[in-house]
Amino acid sequence: MHLILRTLLQLFRSRRRSPLTMWEPGSISLRVLPTDIDIAMHMNNGMYFSVFDLGRFDLMVRSGVWRRMRRRGWSPVAAGETISFRRSLTLGQKYSIETRVIGLDDRAIYFEHRTVADGEIYARAFIATRLVSKAGPVSNEDIIAAFGAPPADLVLPEWIHEWRVNNALPSTRRPAPHAW
Repeated sequence: MHLILRTLLQLFRSRRRSPLTMWEPGSISLRVLPTDIDIAMHMNNGMYFSVFDLGRFDLMVRSGVWRRMRRRGWSPVAAGETISFRRSLTLGQKYSIETRVIGLDDRAIYFEHRTVADGEIYARAFIATRLVSKAGPVSNEDIIAAFGAPPADLVLPEWIHEWRVNNALPSTRRPAPHAW
């Protein structure tokens, strides 16, 4: 909820930007706000995933995917995330979120996000996402039928498969009891 106004503003702005395909990289420019920083006076590590959402929304809106998803009653959800930090963003600093789809498999659509300032990568994340409907997860066949096929040269890196398997929780149809 803390980014709802920023998200609505980004959705509004994205509708007025030049179109992209879902398979092209997108970029949005942002500035570190007082609500983004923590006690160490740099952008809070949890805030990165929130601003990466803005990058995915921009790409989905500009490609027309957002409108088609919403018409079908589909919603995007994050299924897994990993991030690496290189440098800290500080209060007031300008930066961009660079977003691209790196591939898909039978379980998810994978995005790479980069936080870039002064031509340098400050942080990079990989996010596994799913589209869900009231009936459950949306199949790749339905996704490709609605959004178009990915380029033939879009090949998911092998390490992503390993990361996904090694970090996955059990399906919601199976128990996942808590025990240390």
